[in-house]
Amino acid sequence: MNKQELNNVHNYSQFKATLSITKASLRSIVRNPSSIIFTLLFPLIFIVVFGFIGSGGSARFDVGFYSTSNNNNQLFHSLITVENFNVVQDLTDGELDSRLEKGEVDAIFKITKNPQGILPEYVLEIKTNKAKPEKSSLIRLITGQVISNFNISLVKEQPPVAVIKQTDVEGRLFKTIDFILPGQLGFSILSAGVFGTAFVFISLRENLVIKRFFATPINRNNIVLGEALSRLIFSISGSVIIIGIGHFLFGFTLVNGFWTFLNMLAVSALGLVVFLGIGFLVSNIAKNINTVPPIANLVTLPQFLLAGTFFSIDVFPSWLQPVSRAMPLTYLNDALRKIAFDGATIFTLPKELLILTVWGVVIYFFAIKFFKWE
Repeated sequence: MNKQELNNVHNYSQFKATLSITKASLRSIVRNPSSIIFTLLFPLIFIVVFGFIGSGGSARFDVGFYSTSNNNNQLFHSLITVENFNVVQDLTDGELDSRLEKGEVDAIFKITKNPQGILPEYVLEIKTNKAKPEKSSLIRLITGQVISNFNISLVKEQPPVAVIKQTDVEGRLFKTIDFILPGQLGFSILSAGVFGTAFVFISLRENLVIKRFFATPINRNNIVLGEALSRLIFSISGSVIIIGIGHFLFGFTLVNGFWTFLNMLAVSALGLVVFLGIGFLVSNIAKNINTVPPIANLVTLPQFLLAGTFFSIDVFPSWLQPVSRAMPLTYLNDALRKIAFDGATIFTLPKELLILTVWGVVIYFFAIKFFKWE
């Protein structure tokens, strides 16, 4: 290498080279129909479909009883046998109040027994959510009928044995879109990280593009960095579109407005970094571009179905829930929901972010160990 060539290498800008790779890769992603479909179109279709789904269906209500409720009586048994009531259990009073405010529980009951000789003998206190007036009214009607039947079964004349005392609490309406959108956002990030990365590195190897890169002075790490940055830009842009459409068209809750929006993007970026590692790992395992889809689906499909994308993992059998809770997408989805609806921030989600980080460390350990340039 002569002096002129040495000077050229010395003056070579790694930063500009990385930006050039990022720009070229981003252009390639945008021109790739599958990237648009899996990262943006599919999630938006699900969001639009579920966004138009109202709160219709059979009248079923999640109700709970305070620990101080007197449940050793016939009134309690009459309430828990109501077909419309699903009694939630194993929750503390504080957890019940929190879920009521979030709209995850529809009503909380407390049965009080008056001293002997004082009528009414029982007082049923009902606490409901002001944000759900329709449900509150229906619960009041149902419990009113239960009380009426209870009184008739015990006494044929006034005064009644039991009466109702209802209290409404301030709360937010938890809509279908508030659960679905974070799950679809997580799915979009998972797809962008795994499929996009795996396909691109297999393609770069098969087309000998990486070998051509080696003929330039660019650092190998900057090749990976440029590809990662392009996916980060594309995925975050998709997240902005998904959140924006959900919020402005379907009323997706951003409890603290723009601050919530920024926190969702920050967590999305962390999730993408983790899933990029899975994409690198898949590209190392796959022999050629045709073997990428089945290998990638082995990783993404179970998470898509079991990580709380469409419905809570609490509905799964008890033996399956630990599997769901071991998946990184579960914690990304949970973090996004807590930020959007509960007002959490990246500083108040240590469990979710720590588990995602641990997953990232483990994934990148194996991705780096088995990474193949050629």
